[in-house]
Amino acid sequence: MVDVNEDSAASRREFLKQAGGTAALGAGAATVALPRAAQAAISEAETKPRYGMLIDLRRCTGCHACSVACKAEFDVPLGSTRSWVEYVEKGNYPTVSRSFLPRLCNQCTNPPCVSVCPADATWKRDDGIVVVDPDICIGCKYCIQACPYDARFLNPVTGAADKCDFCLHRVEQGLVPSCVNTCIADARIFGDLNDPDSKISKMVASNPVTVLRQEMGTEPNVYYINADHSDPRQPGQRHEYIRVDTHRRNQERA
Repeated sequence: MVDVNEDSAASRREFLKQAGGTAALGAGAATVALPRAAQAAISEAETKPRYGMLIDLRRCTGCHACSVACKAEFDVPLGSTRSWVEYVEKGNYPTVSRSFLPRLCNQCTNPPCVSVCPADATWKRDDGIVVVDPDICIGCKYCIQACPYDARFLNPVTGAADKCDFCLHRVEQGLVPSCVNTCIADARIFGDLNDPDSKISKMVASNPVTVLRQEMGTEPNVYYINADHSDPRQPGQRHEYIRVDTHRRNQERA
């Protein structure tokens, strides 16, 4: 004769055994899922875009199309510039040369303009672009003084600090900056530096590139190929004729 109580107890033990195994399996799956989720988060962070620009001076003709396009895109007030081109002449007769050096905000990895802003009106986005909020800016000019590239100015219309932002409104629509779009020689390359398959990443990896004022430690995200960084203020170059011309109101190079 079978004891009903024993059958019930056995059934309960079997149920609990199976339930325990399922719980353990679930716990094991959860344990494995956590690292995968963490890895996914890390992977996502690594694949976030970091925008930069490469300017190939082997192709630049100094035509100022980039400067004009920038002016038109943002209706930059007369006498102010977001983007400009310097003409560099140097040498002693008969060995002389002339080259061009386009300039703009370097969208630094370590931007000194951000840390000095007392109103937090300027900050660096996750994609690497440094922006200014004119509604928050108090016009103190601290960021203008802190920028080692003289890339900022006080907009006389808004009363706020202003500068190049890689045409953020275009980039967010999947377009390249206006200066890149209008360059007649394809001397400007814009893209994601975190994407090894992007044109800019391949160009930076396969060519000797330089940045402006590397000694400042700002880690610019604007790179140059074949740029002439000659500066008449450098003591070691005073024996050689060097002249830098710019169409900006402020003729002095920063």
